[in-house]
Amino acid sequence: MTRPDSLDRYRLLGRSGLRVSPLSLGTMTFGSDWGWGADAAEARRIFDCYVERGGNFVDTSVNYTNGASERILGGLIKDRRDRIVLATKFTMAREPDNINSGGNHRYNMVRSVETSLRQLDTDRIDLLYVHAWDFTTRPDEIMRALDDLVRAGKVLYLGICNTPAWRVAELQTLADLRGWAPLVALQIEYSLVERTVEHELLPMAQAMGLGVLPWSPLGGGILSGKYGRADLSDENGADVASNRRGIIASTGHLNQRSLDIADVVGEVAQELGASRAQVAIAWTLAHPAIVSPIIGARTLAQAGDNLGALDIVLADDQRARLDAASALAPIFPQRFIGRPMAQQLIFGAGGWQGASDACAACTTARFQLKHPVRAPEAAR
Repeated sequence: MTRPDSLDRYRLLGRSGLRVSPLSLGTMTFGSDWGWGADAAEARRIFDCYVERGGNFVDTSVNYTNGASERILGGLIKDRRDRIVLATKFTMAREPDNINSGGNHRYNMVRSVETSLRQLDTDRIDLLYVHAWDFTTRPDEIMRALDDLVRAGKVLYLGICNTPAWRVAELQTLADLRGWAPLVALQIEYSLVERTVEHELLPMAQAMGLGVLPWSPLGGGILSGKYGRADLSDENGADVASNRRGIIASTGHLNQRSLDIADVVGEVAQELGASRAQVAIAWTLAHPAIVSPIIGARTLAQAGDNLGALDIVLADDQRARLDAASALAPIFPQRFIGRPMAQQLIFGAGGWQGASDACAACTTARFQLKHPVRAPEAAR
């Protein structure tokens, strides 16, 4: 069974010594510039709710709600800056008509960091993410430029999002070999409706010392029961939709399989007397690579409900049902080397007891492993 937790039961972030809460507060919903976010007053209520419970890990991006997210957040953290671990990101274009205002090259990286520092009204960024792989900038340019920002004191720690596992491994190896600042965090989509990251990204993160922060642990709201069969859509527009349903549809998750998984989440939630959202987040927290799922709420009620996931205890049979409903077919090479014939060829007729299990565990591990750092009473 999983164990209940609390926001002030801190965890180490990857290979760093930085202590962070087991749930992060996402602020893509701060600001109404995209048509569906929280206004400044509601954002303050959400932020206060999170911090008053011991939360210390807040996530944003230079481009969220056209900069409004960072500006709102900057005002909220002003009087408690040193108690907040502040994460932001660069890559996404700040000016759609400026070709160099997006991408991972040094020019955009430096300009984006300077923009974030102004919008957040702060002297440093505690954790800076590469927001996505741009398929054009060389790895050495990225890692050297990131290291320069760390050496300049503008950034303290580094992370990466939405990038292939082999590329992250290359970047981390390059940093280690050159003595540059390493990556300590990996932000990727992970939920009951998006488990393909278990094939390579999660095992890579564990091996390379990156703490994983899942975004969209509710599958964009699908797992919370927000959408039904009437909402099924294969919409795939290039523009950011003006409503949440359009955004979720563009991810490809608004399909029959996702709704079937959501039904099982609902069954478990009813058994526990919990919300569907709490069950979905609790399931995500159980993976050993996960440090701090990112919750994003538009209302105080949603934020409070999401934080309640830390109180949820999933029984082994309930977790097994959720696993089964969302199970993935193995991919190569695990599909091949995990089978009896390949195992015999590798280990001989005597075999190695547990070899198949070890192979399977590299992609589907579902064990509880935590590194709690309880805050002293006086520091809470």
